[in-house]
Amino acid sequence: MGGDQTRAAGTSRTVGIAWGLLGLNVLGSAGAKTIIPLPRSLIQMVTMGALVAAFTLALVLNPRPRIRAGAFLFLLTLLLVPSVISSVHLGTGFGALFRCTRLALFVTTLWLLSRWWDGSLTFVRYHIRMYFAALGTAAAGLVISPGAAMPDLYGGRLVGALWPLTPPQIGQYAAVIIGLTVLLLLGRRTAGASAAVIIVASIVLLALTHTRTATVGLLVGLLLAIGSLVLTSAAARRYFAWAVLCATVAAVGFSSALHAWFLRGQSQEYFASFTGRAKVWDALLAAPRTTAEKLFGTGLGDKSFGGLPIDNSWLAVYNEQGLIGVALVAAIIIVLGGVALLRPPSLPRACAIFLISYVAISSYTEVGLGDASAYLLHLALAASLLAAPTETAPPRTPPGRLRLPGLREPTAPAMSSPDLEVT
Repeated sequence: MGGDQTRAAGTSRTVGIAWGLLGLNVLGSAGAKTIIPLPRSLIQMVTMGALVAAFTLALVLNPRPRIRAGAFLFLLTLLLVPSVISSVHLGTGFGALFRCTRLALFVTTLWLLSRWWDGSLTFVRYHIRMYFAALGTAAAGLVISPGAAMPDLYGGRLVGALWPLTPPQIGQYAAVIIGLTVLLLLGRRTAGASAAVIIVASIVLLALTHTRTATVGLLVGLLLAIGSLVLTSAAARRYFAWAVLCATVAAVGFSSALHAWFLRGQSQEYFASFTGRAKVWDALLAAPRTTAEKLFGTGLGDKSFGGLPIDNSWLAVYNEQGLIGVALVAAIIIVLGGVALLRPPSLPRACAIFLISYVAISSYTEVGLGDASAYLLHLALAASLLAAPTETAPPRTPPGRLRLPGLREPTAPAMSSPDLEVT
């Protein structure tokens, strides 16, 4: 018995490392200037090496692929079809084929790790640790060199001065961490002191980024997630009531300050055009396309059009993977949302609702739903939370509390058995 528990604990840690490496891969290689200049080729080598290492670890843990079949991974795999069809024409260069290979490796690694998707909160803890570490680099950069961490080039918004992270990236990671930790605290699955450290630190970093999309996504996502628990949880009802009260007071008493924060010194007209994004969107939609390009897109690229960022997941997918890609991405969101609504109220379901709603809101001004990205990783976490527990899984130990530093759990949960084997 002791040997089985030791092996299960070792497997759990290795799965967590593989998940963290997937997170490192999607950190990206473009961003602000760092204190110590890092060549983009070196950053790309690190991120791609992390993906290869994650795949290797997953394959070592799951050598005879035993997987949890599900609609999310099936649809994500189908998304490779328009990606490959549009990319083989090399309309966007050989980089398109490289991005297809990266997406294929990313999806394959998720398939291998799906063996351990059992509807528990295990991967939520992996997610929080992973992105809290990323936020730690941004906080360290702020302490070491405040000028480099909040440069005039980005309007004084917080960037990554040690690792090149943009303000929207930091805001996204902070918002997701805040939402998941609040829900764990609500469900009494984490220690109050640890949760307070994580939440307060992340709120400060989110405020310093002035990221409107992340803030709105966090508030709406938490509202929906906590609202899904109000009928079964007295604590959720208290949180919900306090949230509505605080939001009302803030809207009335601090309306001018909130308005100024959201405008970020921009004019009303510029804000109404989504900080200039609307011009790029109009140009993209007006561009002439062949029937093949409308159906399959022009190939995976850098999510830009005419040299300007698209900053909209749906239009980026339409541009690179066509209408078929848009339909598949929409199906992923709809299927995950539908499954979440059909599940009985629970903390994992609430976490999944938060992630799905956050990604859906962010997709309007952020890109990433058609390629390997943090947003797809958030949806993969939601899929793991919505997976039905396996009947053959051994009894689980009571869930541990989330702790700092290290966030070590008192007892590692036993890894569940798969329900499907592919040989």
